[in-house]
Amino acid sequence: MSDTRTSIPFRAGGFDPTPRRWAPWIAFAAILGLWQVSSNVGWLSAAMMPSPGTVLRALLRLAEGGDLARHVTSSLQRIGLGWVFGTIAGLAFGFAMGLFSLARAAGLPVVSALFPIPKIALLPLFILWFGIGEPSKVATIALGVFFPTAIAASAAVDNVPRNLIRMGQGFGMPAHAIIAKIVLPGALPGILAGFRISASIALILVVAAEMIGAEWGIGAFILMTGNLMQTDQLLAGVVVLSLLGLAVGGALSFLEKALLRWR
Repeated sequence: MSDTRTSIPFRAGGFDPTPRRWAPWIAFAAILGLWQVSSNVGWLSAAMMPSPGTVLRALLRLAEGGDLARHVTSSLQRIGLGWVFGTIAGLAFGFAMGLFSLARAAGLPVVSALFPIPKIALLPLFILWFGIGEPSKVATIALGVFFPTAIAASAAVDNVPRNLIRMGQGFGMPAHAIIAKIVLPGALPGILAGFRISASIALILVVAAEMIGAEWGIGAFILMTGNLMQTDQLLAGVVVLSLLGLAVGGALSFLEKALLRWR
């Protein structure tokens, strides 16, 4: 009797994204190539939209002169301080809303009412309170980071399976142990996802704040070069912002891999 059994392919692999490390490089190369070709054939004005080669030369001149390092350092200092202060306050507020009914009832309407306000619109008020110096810019960034962090932390705590919390209570675990060993690890993926949003908001706000009142910083540099119609240097500043965004994204990806190995 012949064996007529046939193998059935395994179809329950789940959603497991496979890394394609070559894909972003090809995408960036295609964009830059199309941009360069469009500049060479005259589709793009050299005064309004310089070619990638021209922008790269402007970026190298800025780096050699030392101005680029000073602008980037000033922006990173403001982002770092504002993001740290806003993240600490947002995590504390978000965990309180996620864990305590009273904090949720009082805090959620406040967050819903204040979150839609453009934080850069409050910069003139912060200047009146703290002066034209660094505190007003850091406060603007911290406030912009606070709200998405609080919302992400609160939602992440809500998404922790309640049966795990009940299991810990059933085994007699104290409240602080449940928070540290069940709630925090379960909420960590959502919190780290919120970090990506808050870091992007911090980068946007630092540029806007520096355009209003700063001598050094990427935002101040972009505003100055725009006023002088130096489009090659303006686009060089935009490229620096893009590289900063990529660096922040890479750092957060490394942090996710380090903290979420259990997934």
